[in-house]
Amino acid sequence: MIDVARRVDFEALDAADALAPLRQRYRVPEGVIYLDGNSLGVPAHAALEAVREAAEGEWADQLIGAWNGADWIGLPRRLGDRIGRLIGAAPGQTVVADSISVNLFKLLAVALALRPGRRTVLSTTENFPTDLYVAEGLGGLLGGERCRLRTVPLASVSAESLAGSVDDDVAVVMLTQVDFRTGARLELEAITRAVHSRGALVLWDLAHSAGAFPVELDLAGADMAVGCGYKFLGGGPGAPAFAYLAERHHPAAQQPITGWMGHARPFDFDPGYAPAPGIDRLLAGTPPILACRALEGALDVFDEVDLAAVRAKSVALGEALIRLVGESEVAGELELASPVDPEQRGSQVAFRHAEAWPLTQALIAEGVVGDFRAPDLLRLGITPLYLRFTDIFDAVVRLEEVLVSGRHRDRRFSRRARVT
Repeated sequence: MIDVARRVDFEALDAADALAPLRQRYRVPEGVIYLDGNSLGVPAHAALEAVREAAEGEWADQLIGAWNGADWIGLPRRLGDRIGRLIGAAPGQTVVADSISVNLFKLLAVALALRPGRRTVLSTTENFPTDLYVAEGLGGLLGGERCRLRTVPLASVSAESLAGSVDDDVAVVMLTQVDFRTGARLELEAITRAVHSRGALVLWDLAHSAGAFPVELDLAGADMAVGCGYKFLGGGPGAPAFAYLAERHHPAAQQPITGWMGHARPFDFDPGYAPAPGIDRLLAGTPPILACRALEGALDVFDEVDLAAVRAKSVALGEALIRLVGESEVAGELELASPVDPEQRGSQVAFRHAEAWPLTQALIAEGVVGDFRAPDLLRLGITPLYLRFTDIFDAVVRLEEVLVSGRHRDRRFSRRARVT
């Protein structure tokens, strides 16, 4: 069993952690070790306050006047630029709108139009299902002669292999930078260059990247990207997503959901559509103001941190987690599913276990909130802004206790519920 006296070493790491004060900026439930931040982040106090202010001080007091008085109308672009700083995008290339699914649909259509004569969307077989569904749906709408999806195994994806997989029919390669199951991380810059060498575009899904570590879209010469606001960014359940489109593609970009907010003059109410200049042409419908304001408050914390420091702490926490599990009495029951090299994984660690579902539920009952990914993964997300080294130690101690005692085999933990 892990010697609980070793906890003092982890307390010392917390005492020396320059990011430790940031935990006070978040409303972390008492007694909970939250390792699910890569599905839904803990709320920042500023996010909750922003929602209250939007509802009571803006909506209730200003009513329709808040669209201009509180600059609600400017939220999509304003938030887009703030997120752009976190993903290495210069101002005017990122906008907050809709969901990842909707933004993928828009950008895949844009990519196909930018590469006439090419019809293939290339992705990985293990990509997040929604990404594949959207590409399939677009193919069904346009027909196979204009759009079709082809996949390759994630394990085979590298800059070198993609240069060979991208033939003259591939218009866009759609990749998720960090795999949602194992946390395996792709080399964004090298892959982007390799795909460009074959004449295709790249659309990056940054759902498990944005806010977790530095991303340099402009430096990599990226074309397009999407991401959500509710994971590491902490914008709350159902927070709006973001879309990035490199400035060089703006003039020719024609997205298919031509709503009024993407019009060049939305308040002229012209019956004919004319796309807005720049990134605003990716907008469609009216922005969800309360959700946007929650995300705006959440981003306040990121204005004060260096993502390189966040990444460094993430790596240290992940390495401590893997090391402790490896030293525990139950090391033989858990197989590391994430890459061993921290440079090849995102801000999460996943373990395979034959009883991963009941194990996850038993840990939640013990106050350790991770999540399950089919068929056999216990996935633990690492959010350095509020996670402590002692949290990692305590989580592994409880994991060991649950497995040694067999508590996860209690029938109440075997009942399957809807998993998000």
